Amino acid sequence: MTPNGQASHLAPNPDYRLACLELRGGNHLATYAAELPGLTAWVSCTPKRPSCQGGDLYYLTACSHGSIARAVIADVAGHGEVVSAAAVRLRDALRDYIDDWDQSQLIRRLSASFLPDKQGAKFATAFLASLASESGDLLFTNAGHMPPLWYRAAEKEWSFLPDTAPQSDEVADLPLGLIVGTPYHQAGVAVQAGDLLILYTDGINEAENEAGEQLGLGRLLAMARTLPTESATSAGEGLLAAVTRFRGNAPAGDDATVVALMRKGAA
Repeated sequence: MTPNGQASHLAPNPDYRLACLELRGGNHLATYAAELPGLTAWVSCTPKRPSCQGGDLYYLTACSHGSIARAVIADVAGHGEVVSAAAVRLRDALRDYIDDWDQSQLIRRLSASFLPDKQGAKFATAFLASLASESGDLLFTNAGHMPPLWYRAAEKEWSFLPDTAPQSDEVADLPLGLIVGTPYHQAGVAVQAGDLLILYTDGINEAENEAGEQLGLGRLLAMARTLPTESATSAGEGLLAAVTRFRGNAPAGDDATVVALMRKGAA
């Protein structure tokens, strides 16, 4: 990977290729490219200095038949051992449901694991996405997390991934662990070859510049529209570089994690 982040996406192979039934992730400092069923990925997890572990969690998984790829990003309210315990529960739940296309049992188990939490983690925002590698169908659940950025290659347009869950008067899709029995909806979209999804934590959209101005979702979307789109790596690196330019000399105020995903073309 080059120092300026401009050429690493040209490498012939990813840094890491997930094997069947494998999970990869955590809350440690990490930057790498990866390949999953139907997807190429790029990950950057940067805990707030001086720690090398933060409150952001991410995991990538591949199922036993290569038909499902899953990406999960979460922001846990806590630090240190609190987050480490939450990471173990998230990893265990993902392993148990690694072959399941339906995410409903997985998200209910994750939410229940915070109620109560003797380790001190009170809640976590999370976004779960599962891709059917052959069809390109994407199933996702948003538990109080920021909406991912979505680049549609055919239209050459960036937007936020829409919430297509049915409208209801019930309180739903809250951060994990807030209210016992909270219902969670699953929504779906078709992802085409060359489409990009960028998942991120609030260390990105809540970044502040030297004047104390917050980036916000509006500026984030405007940044996305200037990003290179030839690979998950170039888009992810480009977004982090743009956020760094916005901050200027202001220090990072929170952990920041980005998971960029690109749908592969036909083999």
